[in-house]
Amino acid sequence: MEKIITVDNIADYDRMIGAETLHPLVNVVDFSRLPPLRNIGVRRLYGYYAIYLKGAGHATLRYGRSVYDYREGALVFVAPGQVVGSEDDGNSYKMSHRVLMFHPDLLKGTYLLPMMKRYSYFSYDVSEALYPTEAEKQLFITHLNAIEAELRADGPHKMDIVIDYIKLLLDYCSRFYDRQFETLHKENSDLLARFEQLMDSYFQEGESRKNGLLTVQYCADRLCLSPHYFSDIIRKETGISPLKHIHRKTLDVSKALLVGTSDSVAQISEAVGFQYPQHFSKWFKRAEGCTPNAYRNPEAR
Repeated sequence: MEKIITVDNIADYDRMIGAETLHPLVNVVDFSRLPPLRNIGVRRLYGYYAIYLKGAGHATLRYGRSVYDYREGALVFVAPGQVVGSEDDGNSYKMSHRVLMFHPDLLKGTYLLPMMKRYSYFSYDVSEALYPTEAEKQLFITHLNAIEAELRADGPHKMDIVIDYIKLLLDYCSRFYDRQFETLHKENSDLLARFEQLMDSYFQEGESRKNGLLTVQYCADRLCLSPHYFSDIIRKETGISPLKHIHRKTLDVSKALLVGTSDSVAQISEAVGFQYPQHFSKWFKRAEGCTPNAYRNPEAR
């Protein structure tokens, strides 16, 4: 059985790689300052956030059942509860990666804790890495250096300043991802077309009868993307979430069946994926402003 080790705190990871621990809840490591390291061929269950800037050296990373080989400069985001590891090929590598690590406990009682949900890229699949431009990479490194300098400094408000730097760096990463989404506009437009086709086929081929209501998770899985990455792309391209697209499609199909068939409301409810007709009727009235029967027979309104 494959070995998975739990790394709950940053100091444990620092000991594994031989790095200095500047603070038990937050640290910056420059791998170029470390001796060559050998991948130990195990996967690690993380208990903290980490942002890796992949440099020269061994860049193969295992996430889930897949192995990804990154080019130099990729930014990879890891959140608590994720399992990530590397392949052991028997060799040691001199690496130039950089990493920022911060524990959830660092954020307790700070303004940043409730804001973490904004940074949805921590829930992206590792294959959906960010590839910053050279200028963006240098900006990232500048902020890592600033965080490290503050951790080494003495003085009041030290951790407040560190939190501010982390927030600023996370906001820059959001901007970098926006730029990457815009750069991939053609690919994203193709994804939107595939999403539309997927929704059409879900209803046309009777998947809604078998599987119930169409979900964002189902679409993301079929399009080989993580739900958060998929949602962010669709929202960036269209201005609305994929869930709203799904609701609109479900409503359009429902209205077409109400007008174009003699099926009962219960039959139509089942056809679009609702388990109970009364739930369908409430949802339809909330979305359209009238009941299914009133939509079918407007003169009876």
